[in-house]
Amino acid sequence: MDKQAKIFVAGHRGMVGSAIVRRLEQAGYTQVLTRSRQELDLLNQQAVHDFMHAEKPNYLFIAAAKVGGIQANNVYRADFLYQNLVIEANLIHAAHTAGVQRLMFLGSSCIYPKLAPQPLKEDCLLTGPLEPTNEPYAIAKIAGIKLCEAYNHQYGRQYISVMPTNLYGPNDNYDLNNSHVLPALIRKAHEAKLRGDQSLVVWGTGTPMREFLYADDLADACVYLMEQGYDGPLVNVGTGTDVTIRELAETVVKVVGFEGDLSFDSSKPDGTPRKLMDVSRLTGLGWQARTGLEEGIALAYQDFLRRQG
Repeated sequence: MDKQAKIFVAGHRGMVGSAIVRRLEQAGYTQVLTRSRQELDLLNQQAVHDFMHAEKPNYLFIAAAKVGGIQANNVYRADFLYQNLVIEANLIHAAHTAGVQRLMFLGSSCIYPKLAPQPLKEDCLLTGPLEPTNEPYAIAKIAGIKLCEAYNHQYGRQYISVMPTNLYGPNDNYDLNNSHVLPALIRKAHEAKLRGDQSLVVWGTGTPMREFLYADDLADACVYLMEQGYDGPLVNVGTGTDVTIRELAETVVKVVGFEGDLSFDSSKPDGTPRKLMDVSRLTGLGWQARTGLEEGIALAYQDFLRRQG
């Protein structure tokens, strides 16, 4: 990628998009385009078309999406399916009609079947039923992957898809009603510490296993793939290692400094039993994650404290 190339990052205020912007600016790219929701409504097909044809970016990173944790995904099923379908379709089609040759679509590990063999390989996509609680989000993301593949096949574009594992880091969402497990634990542990609570309640049994990737590592992988000119099939992005939710909670309370006990509310949903990515395709391309879990949680907690202040 030329350092003067025009690069549009859709969703730049979110955790992933902001990390990609940071990574591009650190690498010396001078024309990174961003638009807030107020400046460009990605649900408005005409507005997206007009923007893309006016700016004609050389590269596009699609990090814009409606996201949330188990509860939000399960409650707002229509919103998650409709909004994500419309956002990705508007961006991908407008990019094509504006002549954008290189595009990266960011998906999610929830695209894979609930009971797929572990670790999750890219070729297990569409081989079994999805996890019911986040099925609408997963279906929207699968549609985005297939849309990219279709434009590549029909029009010779280089629209690639990456599937991140569970993410955390700066600009994460800490709203307890719709956040993911790690930022929710950071906030719960912090507030429990301030109150001097004797125990901290964690949703579920604590036995499900999850993999966590620091957002800036994901951004580094995304920029790396674009710079390498990768134009192959979808790529998993993760660390290749996982922990139980209990182990995750123990690490969070250690970093935060909460000294009470942990208790697990088994009446709450666990979600998928295990979700570990096979990252051999990505490591074969010469990239691997660098930020350890405890180090990353400490960085995320500092970001949380700054935003609270």
